[in-house]
Amino acid sequence: MLSQLDRTLLLALNSAGNTSFDHVVLVLTNGLTWIPLYFALLYMVVRNNREPHRLLHVILAIGICMLISNGLDNGIVKPMVGRLRPSMEPSLRGIVNLVSGYTASGYSFFSAHACNTFTVAVFFSLLTKNRFISISLIGWALFNCWTRLYLGVHYPSDILVGIIMGILIPIGVYRFYLSPRLSYDNYRPIDTYIVASIFPLTILVVVLAF
Repeated sequence: MLSQLDRTLLLALNSAGNTSFDHVVLVLTNGLTWIPLYFALLYMVVRNNREPHRLLHVILAIGICMLISNGLDNGIVKPMVGRLRPSMEPSLRGIVNLVSGYTASGYSFFSAHACNTFTVAVFFSLLTKNRFISISLIGWALFNCWTRLYLGVHYPSDILVGIIMGILIPIGVYRFYLSPRLSYDNYRPIDTYIVASIFPLTILVVVLAF
């Protein structure tokens, strides 16, 4: 029953074959598209943590989060579960719409996109305690999750578990590693506005380009 629900939800969210929109989604699901956001986050961290020990702790915490996220997902869970992506599932061939033949690589459960983007979003929400950062980054993470369903490379359950893990990992790292070592310091408003604006501006630029 859960498997059938997974498939039903996937097909409801999967591409309907709108060529222009398909290509927009394909660009936006690519991690390279979000390099400006990553640089903006790095700039914000460096600009607001001038003391070497503060900067080192924040960067180490981010690294620990991503190491756990990717190590747990790609190194342990995906090989152990071995769930085929819907884009590669023989029983869904011809049913799931693929965009430009894009199938993604590796196994499906759980979604690395969902886990990694939510890890970034939740970590920086905790770090900055800024409403604009939180809304923008959570929106960005949810958007990335949707692109994976639209492209037919993940089931909804892959995304859901990825989101849960992407919330728990940064909370754990922040609570047990970063928080005891850093007292909270306000982040400059202009830096938070810059970071918060990258997500909608990137979508706008990509849409206008097509």
